[in-house]
Amino acid sequence: MTTMTEASVREFKMPDVGEGLTEAEILKWYVQPGDTVTDGQVVCEVETAKAAVELPIPYDGVVRDLHFPEGTTVDVGTAIIAVDVGGGSAAPAAEQPAAGQPAAAAPAEEPKAAGSGRQPVLVGYGVATSSTRRRPRKGPEVPVQQASTAIQTELNGHAPAQAAPPAAAPAAPAGTERPLAKPPVRKLAKDLGVDLTTVVPTGPDGIITREDVHAAVAAAVPAATEPQVAPAPAAVQAPASYDTTRETRIPVKGVRKATAAAMVGSAFTAPHVTEFVTVDVTRTMKLVEELKADKEFTGLRVNPLLLIAKALLVAIRRNPDVNASWDEAAQEIVVKHYVNLGIAAATPRGLIVPNIKDAHAKTLPQLAESLGELVATARDGKTSPAAMQGGTVTITNVGVFGVDTGTPILNPGESAILAVGAIKPQPWVHKGKVKPRQVTTLALSFDHRLVDGELGSKVLADVAAILEQPKRLITWA
Repeated sequence: MTTMTEASVREFKMPDVGEGLTEAEILKWYVQPGDTVTDGQVVCEVETAKAAVELPIPYDGVVRDLHFPEGTTVDVGTAIIAVDVGGGSAAPAAEQPAAGQPAAAAPAEEPKAAGSGRQPVLVGYGVATSSTRRRPRKGPEVPVQQASTAIQTELNGHAPAQAAPPAAAPAAPAGTERPLAKPPVRKLAKDLGVDLTTVVPTGPDGIITREDVHAAVAAAVPAATEPQVAPAPAAVQAPASYDTTRETRIPVKGVRKATAAAMVGSAFTAPHVTEFVTVDVTRTMKLVEELKADKEFTGLRVNPLLLIAKALLVAIRRNPDVNASWDEAAQEIVVKHYVNLGIAAATPRGLIVPNIKDAHAKTLPQLAESLGELVATARDGKTSPAAMQGGTVTITNVGVFGVDTGTPILNPGESAILAVGAIKPQPWVHKGKVKPRQVTTLALSFDHRLVDGELGSKVLADVAAILEQPKRLITWA
Protein backbone atom coordinates (compact mmCIF):
# COMPACT_ATOMS: atom_id res chain seq x y z
CA MET A 1 0.00 0.00 0.00
CA THR A 2 1.46 3.36 -1.03
CA THR A 3 1.52 5.94 1.76
CA MET A 4 1.10 9.69 1.26
CA THR A 5 4.81 10.17 1.98
CA GLU A 6 5.82 7.63 -0.65
CA ALA A 7 3.50 9.27 -3.19
CA SER A 8 5.31 12.59 -2.70
CA VAL A 9 8.72 11.17 -3.62
CA ARG A 10 9.88 11.86 -7.18
CA GLU A 11 12.64 9.86 -8.84
CA PHE A 12 14.89 11.84 -11.19
CA LYS A 13 16.31 9.58 -13.91
CA MET A 14 19.60 9.81 -15.76
CA PRO A 15 18.67 11.79 -18.91
CA ASP A 16 19.98 11.37 -22.43
CA VAL A 17 22.53 14.20 -22.33
CA GLY A 18 24.73 13.03 -25.20
CA GLU A 19 22.46 12.62 -28.23
CA GLY A 20 21.91 8.87 -28.16
CA LEU A 21 24.59 7.81 -25.65
CA THR A 22 23.37 5.07 -23.32
CA GLU A 23 25.27 5.70 -20.08
CA ALA A 24 27.06 8.34 -18.03
CA GLU A 25 29.38 8.40 -15.02
CA ILE A 26 28.44 10.42 -11.94
CA LEU A 27 31.46 12.65 -11.32
CA LYS A 28 30.25 14.77 -8.40
CA TRP A 29 27.16 15.29 -6.27
CA TYR A 30 26.39 18.90 -5.35
CA VAL A 31 23.63 17.94 -2.89
CA GLN A 32 23.21 15.44 -0.03
CA PRO A 33 20.17 13.81 1.60
CA GLY A 34 18.23 16.44 3.56
CA ASP A 35 19.21 19.34 1.29
CA THR A 36 16.48 21.49 -0.22
CA VAL A 37 16.50 21.78 -4.02
CA THR A 38 14.60 24.04 -6.41
CA ASP A 39 13.50 23.64 -10.01
CA GLY A 40 16.52 24.19 -12.27
CA GLN A 41 19.15 23.74 -9.53
CA VAL A 42 22.24 21.74 -10.59
CA VAL A 43 22.43 18.62 -8.42
CA CYS A 44 25.31 16.69 -10.00
CA GLU A 45 27.92 16.57 -12.74
CA VAL A 46 28.10 13.55 -15.04
CA GLU A 47 30.51 12.52 -17.77
CA THR A 48 29.38 10.83 -20.95
CA ALA A 49 31.61 9.47 -23.67
CA LYS A 50 31.73 13.01 -25.09
CA ALA A 51 31.84 15.56 -22.30
CA ALA A 52 31.12 16.49 -18.69
CA VAL A 53 27.61 17.89 -18.18
CA GLU A 54 25.84 19.42 -15.17
CA LEU A 55 22.32 18.10 -14.51
CA PRO A 56 19.54 20.36 -13.15
CA ILE A 57 16.65 18.92 -11.10
CA PRO A 58 13.23 19.60 -12.69
CA TYR A 59 11.21 20.20 -9.49
CA ASP A 60 11.27 21.61 -5.94
CA GLY A 61 11.66 19.50 -2.81
CA VAL A 62 14.00 17.89 -0.28
CA VAL A 63 16.61 15.29 -1.26
CA ARG A 64 15.66 11.94 0.26
CA ASP A 65 18.29 9.64 -1.24
CA LEU A 66 21.24 9.53 -3.68
CA HIS A 67 20.96 6.13 -5.34
CA PHE A 68 24.55 5.94 -6.61
CA PRO A 69 27.90 7.17 -5.24
CA GLU A 70 30.35 9.31 -7.20
CA GLY A 71 32.31 7.34 -9.76
CA THR A 72 29.41 5.04 -10.69
CA THR A 73 28.46 4.55 -14.35
CA VAL A 74 24.68 4.57 -14.72
CA ASP A 75 22.46 3.68 -17.68
CA VAL A 76 20.26 6.37 -19.22
CA GLY A 77 16.75 6.08 -17.78
CA THR A 78 17.87 4.80 -14.37
CA ALA A 79 16.73 6.77 -11.30
CA ILE A 80 19.71 8.46 -9.64
CA ILE A 81 18.16 10.71 -6.96
CA ALA A 82 14.93 10.70 -4.95
CA VAL A 83 13.33 14.02 -3.97
CA ASP A 84 10.41 14.51 -1.59
CA VAL A 85 8.26 17.15 -3.27
CA GLY A 86 6.05 17.59 -0.21
CA GLY A 87 2.90 15.63 -1.06
CA GLY A 88 2.67 16.36 -4.80
CA SER A 89 -0.29 14.69 -6.47
CA ALA A 90 1.73 13.18 -9.28
CA ALA A 91 2.87 9.61 -8.86
CA PRO A 92 6.62 8.91 -8.57
CA ALA A 93 8.28 8.91 -11.97
CA ALA A 94 9.96 5.59 -11.17
CA GLU A 95 6.60 3.78 -10.84
CA GLN A 96 5.12 2.30 -13.99
CA PRO A 97 1.36 2.84 -14.64
CA ALA A 98 -0.82 -0.08 -13.71
CA ALA A 99 -2.78 -1.89 -16.41
CA GLY A 100 -5.51 0.38 -17.67
CA GLN A 101 -4.17 3.48 -15.89
CA PRO A 102 -4.31 6.56 -18.16
CA ALA A 103 -1.04 8.00 -19.42
CA ALA A 104 -1.99 11.39 -17.93
CA ALA A 105 -0.88 10.11 -14.52
CA ALA A 106 2.75 10.51 -15.61
CA PRO A 107 4.53 13.67 -14.34
CA ALA A 108 4.42 16.66 -16.68
CA GLU A 109 8.18 17.15 -16.47
CA GLU A 110 8.88 13.75 -18.04
CA PRO A 111 6.83 13.25 -21.25
CA LYS A 112 5.54 9.74 -21.87
CA ALA A 113 5.51 8.01 -25.26
CA ALA A 114 1.99 7.23 -26.44
CA GLY A 115 1.47 3.92 -28.19
CA SER A 116 4.21 3.25 -30.68
CA GLY A 117 4.99 6.96 -31.19
CA ARG A 118 7.98 8.63 -29.56
CA GLN A 119 8.29 11.96 -27.81
CA PRO A 120 11.27 14.19 -28.69
CA VAL A 121 14.10 13.97 -26.18
CA LEU A 122 14.54 17.21 -24.26
CA VAL A 123 18.26 17.44 -23.51
CA GLY A 124 18.69 17.45 -19.75
CA TYR A 125 15.46 15.54 -18.98
CA GLY A 126 15.29 12.51 -21.27
CA VAL A 127 12.28 10.28 -21.91
CA ALA A 128 10.48 9.20 -18.76
CA THR A 129 9.38 5.78 -19.99
CA SER A 130 12.87 4.65 -20.94
CA SER A 131 14.65 2.25 -18.63
CA THR A 132 17.83 0.34 -19.30
CA ARG A 133 18.22 -1.60 -16.06
CA ARG A 134 20.42 -4.57 -16.82
CA ARG A 135 19.34 -8.13 -16.22
CA PRO A 136 21.65 -11.16 -15.82
CA ARG A 137 22.82 -12.60 -19.09
CA LYS A 138 21.53 -16.10 -19.71
CA GLY A 139 23.79 -16.99 -22.57
CA PRO A 140 27.58 -17.29 -22.95
CA GLU A 141 29.73 -14.17 -23.13
CA VAL A 142 31.45 -15.12 -26.39
CA PRO A 143 28.89 -13.40 -28.68
CA VAL A 144 29.28 -10.15 -26.79
CA GLN A 145 33.05 -10.31 -27.19
CA GLN A 146 32.66 -11.01 -30.88
CA ALA A 147 30.48 -7.90 -31.17
CA SER A 148 32.91 -5.59 -29.32
CA THR A 149 33.65 -3.57 -32.42
CA ALA A 150 29.97 -2.78 -32.94
CA ILE A 151 29.53 -1.86 -29.30
CA GLN A 152 32.56 0.47 -29.34
CA THR A 153 31.11 2.17 -32.40
CA GLU A 154 27.86 2.66 -30.53
CA LEU A 155 29.66 4.12 -27.50
CA ASN A 156 31.47 6.58 -29.72
CA GLY A 157 28.17 8.39 -30.04
CA HIS A 158 25.77 8.45 -32.94
CA ALA A 159 23.21 11.16 -33.33
CA PRO A 160 19.65 9.88 -33.67
CA ALA A 161 19.66 11.05 -37.28
CA GLN A 162 22.26 8.39 -38.06
CA ALA A 163 20.06 5.52 -36.88
CA ALA A 164 18.14 3.47 -39.41
CA PRO A 165 14.95 5.29 -40.51
CA PRO A 166 11.59 3.59 -39.89
CA ALA A 167 11.25 2.66 -43.55
CA ALA A 168 14.43 0.58 -43.34
CA ALA A 169 13.26 -1.46 -40.37
CA PRO A 170 12.17 -5.08 -40.92
CA ALA A 171 8.51 -5.47 -41.75
CA ALA A 172 6.47 -6.44 -38.71
CA PRO A 173 4.45 -9.66 -38.84
CA ALA A 174 0.79 -9.29 -39.78
CA GLY A 175 -1.32 -8.04 -36.91
CA THR A 176 1.62 -6.72 -34.88
CA GLU A 177 3.18 -3.28 -34.44
CA ARG A 178 6.68 -2.24 -35.36
CA PRO A 179 9.12 -3.30 -32.59
CA LEU A 180 9.84 -0.52 -30.10
CA ALA A 181 13.53 0.28 -29.55
CA LYS A 182 15.73 3.33 -29.10
CA PRO A 183 17.99 4.41 -32.02
CA PRO A 184 21.20 3.11 -30.35
CA VAL A 185 19.52 -0.28 -29.82
CA ARG A 186 18.41 -0.39 -33.46
CA LYS A 187 21.98 0.45 -34.52
CA LEU A 188 23.35 -2.34 -32.31
CA ALA A 189 20.85 -4.84 -33.72
CA LYS A 190 21.77 -3.84 -37.27
CA ASP A 191 25.51 -4.22 -36.57
CA LEU A 192 24.97 -7.66 -34.99
CA GLY A 193 22.59 -8.82 -37.72
CA VAL A 194 19.64 -9.24 -35.36
CA ASP A 195 16.06 -8.96 -36.67
CA LEU A 196 14.20 -6.89 -34.04
CA THR A 197 10.91 -8.61 -34.92
CA THR A 198 12.37 -11.85 -33.50
CA VAL A 199 13.58 -10.30 -30.22
CA VAL A 200 11.55 -10.73 -27.03
CA PRO A 201 11.30 -7.30 -25.32
CA THR A 202 11.74 -7.01 -21.55
CA GLY A 203 11.72 -3.22 -21.21
CA PRO A 204 8.73 -1.25 -19.98
CA ASP A 205 5.83 -0.94 -22.43
CA GLY A 206 7.40 -3.59 -24.64
CA ILE A 207 10.59 -1.65 -25.45
CA ILE A 208 13.54 -3.75 -26.68
CA THR A 209 16.73 -3.12 -24.68
CA ARG A 210 20.38 -3.70 -25.50
CA GLU A 211 20.34 -6.77 -23.24
CA ASP A 212 17.46 -8.21 -25.25
CA VAL A 213 19.54 -7.88 -28.42
CA HIS A 214 22.54 -9.55 -26.77
CA ALA A 215 20.29 -12.33 -25.46
CA ALA A 216 19.01 -12.94 -28.99
CA VAL A 217 22.59 -13.24 -30.24
CA ALA A 218 23.49 -15.58 -27.40
CA ALA A 219 20.48 -17.80 -28.09
CA ALA A 220 21.59 -18.22 -31.70
CA VAL A 221 25.04 -19.55 -30.78
CA PRO A 222 25.35 -23.36 -31.03
CA ALA A 223 25.70 -25.15 -27.72
CA ALA A 224 29.07 -26.46 -28.87
CA THR A 225 30.59 -23.04 -28.33
CA GLU A 226 29.66 -22.92 -24.65
CA PRO A 227 32.81 -24.65 -23.33
CA GLN A 228 34.86 -21.78 -24.81
CA VAL A 229 33.70 -19.46 -22.02
CA ALA A 230 35.01 -21.67 -19.23
CA PRO A 231 38.33 -19.76 -18.82
CA ALA A 232 36.43 -16.46 -18.37
CA PRO A 233 36.19 -16.64 -14.54
CA ALA A 234 39.97 -16.98 -14.31
CA ALA A 235 40.43 -13.86 -16.43
CA VAL A 236 38.20 -11.87 -14.07
CA GLN A 237 40.40 -12.88 -11.12
CA ALA A 238 43.58 -11.61 -12.82
CA PRO A 239 43.54 -7.99 -11.51
CA ALA A 240 43.90 -9.18 -7.92
CA SER A 241 47.35 -10.65 -8.63
CA TYR A 242 49.24 -7.52 -9.66
CA ASP A 243 51.57 -5.66 -7.30
CA THR A 244 49.86 -2.41 -6.31
CA THR A 245 53.17 -0.88 -5.21
CA ARG A 246 54.62 -1.34 -8.71
CA GLU A 247 51.57 -0.95 -10.94
CA THR A 248 48.50 1.25 -11.13
CA ARG A 249 45.41 0.32 -13.09
CA ILE A 250 43.24 3.13 -14.44
CA PRO A 251 39.71 2.28 -15.64
CA VAL A 252 39.13 3.40 -19.22
CA LYS A 253 35.75 5.11 -19.40
CA GLY A 254 34.03 8.32 -20.40
CA VAL A 255 35.95 10.58 -22.78
CA ARG A 256 39.07 8.38 -22.76
CA LYS A 257 37.07 5.28 -23.69
CA ALA A 258 35.27 7.10 -26.51
CA THR A 259 38.55 8.55 -27.80
CA ALA A 260 40.19 5.13 -27.85
CA ALA A 261 37.29 3.58 -29.75
CA ALA A 262 37.14 6.51 -32.19
CA MET A 263 40.86 6.44 -32.94
CA VAL A 264 40.88 2.68 -33.52
CA GLY A 265 37.90 3.03 -35.83
CA SER A 266 39.48 5.92 -37.71
CA ALA A 267 42.91 4.33 -38.05
CA PHE A 268 41.53 1.08 -39.47
CA THR A 269 38.72 2.57 -41.59
CA ALA A 270 40.18 5.63 -43.30
CA PRO A 271 43.38 5.04 -45.33
CA HIS A 272 45.69 7.68 -43.86
CA VAL A 273 48.35 9.54 -45.81
CA THR A 274 50.63 12.06 -44.08
CA GLU A 275 52.79 14.68 -45.83
CA PHE A 276 55.30 17.06 -44.26
CA VAL A 277 56.78 20.46 -45.01
CA THR A 278 59.30 22.57 -43.09
CA VAL A 279 58.74 26.30 -43.43
CA ASP A 280 60.29 29.62 -42.39
CA VAL A 281 57.60 31.41 -40.32
CA THR A 282 59.70 34.41 -39.26
CA ARG A 283 57.38 36.90 -40.98
CA THR A 284 54.32 35.28 -39.41
CA MET A 285 55.87 35.59 -35.94
CA LYS A 286 56.53 39.31 -36.60
CA LEU A 287 52.90 39.75 -37.69
CA VAL A 288 51.71 38.10 -34.46
CA GLU A 289 53.58 40.71 -32.44
CA GLU A 290 52.13 43.53 -34.56
CA LEU A 291 48.58 42.24 -34.13
CA LYS A 292 49.01 42.08 -30.36
CA ALA A 293 49.50 45.84 -30.41
CA ASP A 294 46.54 46.46 -32.74
CA LYS A 295 43.51 48.00 -31.02
CA GLU A 296 41.20 45.69 -33.00
CA PHE A 297 42.61 42.80 -30.96
CA THR A 298 42.45 44.45 -27.55
CA GLY A 299 41.46 41.83 -24.98
CA LEU A 300 41.80 38.99 -27.51
CA ARG A 301 44.33 36.19 -27.49
CA VAL A 302 46.72 36.53 -30.44
CA ASN A 303 49.23 33.73 -31.06
CA PRO A 304 50.71 31.76 -33.98
CA LEU A 305 47.78 29.29 -33.87
CA LEU A 306 45.44 32.10 -34.89
CA LEU A 307 47.33 32.78 -38.12
CA ILE A 308 47.86 29.06 -38.77
CA ALA A 309 44.10 28.54 -38.47
CA LYS A 310 43.44 31.43 -40.86
CA ALA A 311 46.03 30.06 -43.29
CA LEU A 312 44.31 26.66 -43.30
CA LEU A 313 40.91 28.29 -43.91
CA VAL A 314 42.32 30.20 -46.90
CA ALA A 315 43.93 27.00 -48.23
CA ILE A 316 40.55 25.22 -47.97
CA ARG A 317 38.87 28.07 -49.83
CA ARG A 318 41.40 27.63 -52.63
CA ASN A 319 41.00 23.82 -52.57
CA PRO A 320 37.37 23.22 -51.48
CA ASP A 321 37.31 19.51 -52.31
CA VAL A 322 39.52 18.78 -49.30
CA ASN A 323 36.67 19.77 -46.99
CA ALA A 324 34.59 16.60 -47.33
CA SER A 325 33.44 13.40 -45.65
CA TRP A 326 32.89 9.80 -46.75
CA ASP A 327 29.34 8.39 -46.70
CA GLU A 328 29.91 4.65 -46.38
CA ALA A 329 26.23 3.70 -46.67
CA ALA A 330 25.65 5.66 -49.88
CA GLN A 331 29.21 5.23 -51.18
CA GLU A 332 29.40 8.97 -51.82
CA ILE A 333 31.80 11.81 -51.10
CA VAL A 334 30.03 14.67 -49.33
CA VAL A 335 31.74 18.02 -49.99
CA LYS A 336 31.01 20.57 -47.24
CA HIS A 337 30.44 24.22 -48.16
CA TYR A 338 31.23 25.31 -44.62
CA VAL A 339 34.20 24.75 -42.32
CA ASN A 340 33.73 23.70 -38.71
CA LEU A 341 37.33 24.00 -37.57
CA GLY A 342 38.30 21.53 -34.85
CA ILE A 343 41.05 22.35 -32.34
CA ALA A 344 42.46 19.36 -30.46
CA ALA A 345 42.65 20.11 -26.72
CA ALA A 346 44.28 18.06 -23.98
CA THR A 347 42.20 18.10 -20.78
CA PRO A 348 42.39 16.21 -17.47
CA ARG A 349 39.64 13.92 -18.76
CA GLY A 350 41.43 13.17 -22.02
CA LEU A 351 41.74 14.52 -25.55
CA ILE A 352 38.72 16.36 -26.91
CA VAL A 353 38.21 18.15 -30.22
CA PRO A 354 35.68 20.99 -29.99
CA ASN A 355 35.18 22.94 -33.18
CA ILE A 356 34.48 26.52 -34.23
CA LYS A 357 31.23 26.52 -36.20
CA ASP A 358 31.36 28.27 -39.60
CA ALA A 359 34.96 29.33 -39.06
CA HIS A 360 35.26 30.12 -42.78
CA ALA A 361 32.92 33.10 -42.38
CA LYS A 362 34.73 34.75 -39.45
CA THR A 363 37.03 37.75 -39.60
CA LEU A 364 40.44 37.48 -37.95
CA PRO A 365 39.29 39.20 -34.71
CA GLN A 366 36.18 36.98 -34.61
CA LEU A 367 38.34 33.91 -35.12
CA ALA A 368 40.63 35.04 -32.29
CA GLU A 369 37.64 35.47 -29.98
CA SER A 370 36.26 32.01 -30.86
CA LEU A 371 39.64 30.37 -30.31
CA GLY A 372 40.00 32.02 -26.91
CA GLU A 373 36.53 30.90 -25.81
CA LEU A 374 37.12 27.37 -27.07
CA VAL A 375 40.39 26.98 -25.17
CA ALA A 376 39.04 28.49 -21.94
CA THR A 377 35.95 26.29 -21.99
CA ALA A 378 38.00 23.15 -22.63
CA ARG A 379 40.40 23.93 -19.78
CA ASP A 380 37.46 24.39 -17.40
CA GLY A 381 36.02 21.05 -18.47
CA LYS A 382 32.79 22.71 -19.62
CA THR A 383 32.87 21.78 -23.31
CA SER A 384 29.41 20.62 -24.39
CA PRO A 385 28.74 17.56 -26.59
CA ALA A 386 27.32 19.84 -29.31
CA ALA A 387 30.62 21.75 -29.47
CA MET A 388 32.42 18.53 -30.43
CA GLN A 389 30.09 17.43 -33.20
CA GLY A 390 30.00 18.34 -36.86
CA GLY A 391 33.70 19.09 -37.34
CA THR A 392 35.10 19.02 -40.89
CA VAL A 393 38.87 19.54 -40.45
CA THR A 394 41.10 19.75 -37.37
CA ILE A 395 44.32 21.40 -36.17
CA THR A 396 46.46 19.77 -33.47
CA ASN A 397 49.27 21.86 -32.03
CA VAL A 398 51.91 19.40 -30.82
CA GLY A 399 54.48 22.21 -30.83
CA VAL A 400 53.33 23.39 -27.39
CA PHE A 401 54.93 20.21 -26.01
CA GLY A 402 58.24 20.91 -27.77
CA VAL A 403 57.57 18.27 -30.45
CA ASP A 404 58.75 18.94 -34.00
CA THR A 405 55.98 17.07 -35.83
CA GLY A 406 53.87 13.91 -35.88
CA THR A 407 51.50 11.76 -37.93
CA PRO A 408 48.08 12.66 -36.51
CA ILE A 409 45.06 10.36 -36.80
CA LEU A 410 41.96 11.83 -38.39
CA ASN A 411 39.05 12.80 -36.20
CA PRO A 412 36.27 10.35 -37.25
CA GLY A 413 34.15 11.69 -40.08
CA GLU A 414 36.68 14.34 -41.14
CA SER A 415 38.90 14.50 -44.20
CA ALA A 416 42.10 16.11 -42.90
CA ILE A 417 44.05 17.08 -39.79
CA LEU A 418 46.98 19.51 -39.63
CA ALA A 419 49.70 18.99 -37.02
CA VAL A 420 51.80 22.05 -36.12
CA GLY A 421 55.26 21.48 -34.68
CA ALA A 422 57.39 23.61 -32.37
CA ILE A 423 58.46 27.00 -33.74
CA LYS A 424 62.13 27.60 -32.93
CA PRO A 425 65.25 29.29 -34.32
CA GLN A 426 67.12 27.21 -36.88
CA PRO A 427 69.83 27.92 -39.47
CA TRP A 428 68.07 28.72 -42.73
CA VAL A 429 69.14 29.97 -46.15
CA HIS A 430 67.52 33.39 -46.49
CA LYS A 431 68.34 35.69 -49.42
CA GLY A 432 71.39 33.61 -50.28
CA LYS A 433 72.84 33.58 -46.75
CA VAL A 434 72.54 31.19 -43.82
CA LYS A 435 70.76 33.01 -41.02
CA PRO A 436 68.87 32.02 -37.87
CA ARG A 437 65.16 32.01 -38.72
CA GLN A 438 61.95 30.94 -36.94
CA VAL A 439 61.16 27.55 -38.45
CA THR A 440 58.44 24.92 -37.95
CA THR A 441 57.34 21.65 -39.53
CA LEU A 442 53.76 21.05 -40.61
CA ALA A 443 52.22 17.60 -41.13
CA LEU A 444 48.92 17.04 -42.94
CA SER A 445 47.15 13.69 -42.62
CA PHE A 446 44.22 13.08 -44.94
CA ASP A 447 41.76 10.37 -45.93
CA HIS A 448 43.02 8.98 -49.22
CA ARG A 449 39.50 7.91 -50.22
CA LEU A 450 38.57 11.59 -50.37
CA VAL A 451 41.85 13.38 -50.97
CA ASP A 452 44.44 12.28 -53.50
CA GLY A 453 48.11 13.15 -53.30
CA GLU A 454 47.82 16.18 -55.56
CA LEU A 455 45.00 17.78 -53.59
CA GLY A 456 46.60 17.06 -50.22
CA SER A 457 49.92 18.47 -51.41
CA LYS A 458 48.27 21.66 -52.71
CA VAL A 459 46.55 22.28 -49.37
CA LEU A 460 49.73 21.76 -47.36
CA ALA A 461 51.78 23.87 -49.78
CA ASP A 462 49.25 26.72 -49.58
CA VAL A 463 49.33 26.73 -45.77
CA ALA A 464 53.13 26.81 -45.83
CA ALA A 465 53.20 29.58 -48.44
CA ILE A 466 50.88 31.79 -46.37
CA LEU A 467 52.90 31.28 -43.19
CA GLU A 468 56.10 32.11 -45.07
CA GLN A 469 54.55 35.23 -46.67
CA PRO A 470 51.50 36.19 -44.53
CA LYS A 471 50.62 39.01 -46.96
CA ARG A 472 49.05 36.20 -49.00
CA LEU A 473 46.21 36.30 -46.46
CA ILE A 474 45.23 39.48 -48.30
CA THR A 475 46.18 38.63 -51.88
CA TRP A 476 44.59 35.15 -51.78
CA ALA A 477 41.49 36.11 -49.78
